[in-house]
Amino acid sequence: MKKYEIVVLLIAFALLLGATFLVVAENFGNPVKASEMGEIDYPYPAGDGIVKWVSTEWLEEHLYDEDLVILDVQPGFPDYIKAHIPGAVYMNEGLLRVPLNGRPCVHVPSEAIEPVLQRVGLKADVPVVVYTGKGGFNNSGDGLEQTMMTYSLARFGQDNIYVLDGGFNKWQEEGRELTKVFPEVEESDFEVNCRVSEYAISMEELKEIKDDKGVVLLDARPAKAYEGQAIWIKPGHIPGAVNLPWVSLMDENNTCLLKSNEEIKDILKEDGVTPDKTIICSCGTSREATAEFTLLKWYLGYPDVRIYEGSFTEWSAYPENPTVTGPNPYHSEDALPEAVPEEPAVPEEETPGFGAVITVAGLLSVAYLVIRRRG
Repeated sequence: MKKYEIVVLLIAFALLLGATFLVVAENFGNPVKASEMGEIDYPYPAGDGIVKWVSTEWLEEHLYDEDLVILDVQPGFPDYIKAHIPGAVYMNEGLLRVPLNGRPCVHVPSEAIEPVLQRVGLKADVPVVVYTGKGGFNNSGDGLEQTMMTYSLARFGQDNIYVLDGGFNKWQEEGRELTKVFPEVEESDFEVNCRVSEYAISMEELKEIKDDKGVVLLDARPAKAYEGQAIWIKPGHIPGAVNLPWVSLMDENNTCLLKSNEEIKDILKEDGVTPDKTIICSCGTSREATAEFTLLKWYLGYPDVRIYEGSFTEWSAYPENPTVTGPNPYHSEDALPEAVPEEPAVPEEETPGFGAVITVAGLLSVAYLVIRRRG
């Protein structure tokens, strides 16, 4: 073999090796949703997170584990009585919030929720599976019972929470075991460890940081409520809030089932929701916001995620707080926050894609074969 032939082969090999490295580097560290993998390691994701997701298959395998609590949070107790997963104890999300100084939908005090969590047998270090469904009695469930309960349990000190991806309806559609029998539940000695200061942001703090460059304020309500007059005192949304309806992140046929990682990341990227920013989740009462808070904080592992528990219900109750109507975060007549001058961005050089590298390597290989034939 001549020297130039060896050189051509070495170049082609180097390009193929480089292309492989690029593909590995591009995908390294990106979590893959369970449904995108051939074999899944549940609970998901791995690590020390307080909240994880489990599949219906996983729950069926662990259904009769002694160190597992299953919490049914279907819309109403008739739904639970009609059918529930074996071993599940019922708890209604309505127990989590009461009025405060006349304002509705405020989390109950720690001393009020503690005996309730004890009665359902909760233990801080024992995993609890949370699930809901549309409701077999009156079909009133929207899927948010699941994330509202998950967030609230974490907020009050539960250390190990599993969300059933797909919820009750997926379990039922797959023909898995159901029952009407009530479980025997031993009251626990659960002690509340309130984490509200760790997770939530107050209205005053929100005002201070919401317009900062590195902050994204989300509004999880439907576009119609975000843009115009809904049930609240004032129309529209908090100035600067980006509309990201929570249902856009869920399967269109099952609001308890997450979309694939690829779909979720594309949606988030479009709205500038990236891990390098502080993300504040809000909605009408914070209920819808829990769907995005749990997803961003525990499923995707974003490092700085907060939730505005007061949300638009609190914000709109104050006459001095402005609101914005229409599809844009800032109304055209509202002054945008003063920007800090920045250095001009230096364009990044594009890295050749895998396909381009393969093409070049292929051409070099063809050239080598032609040279060999002519030689």
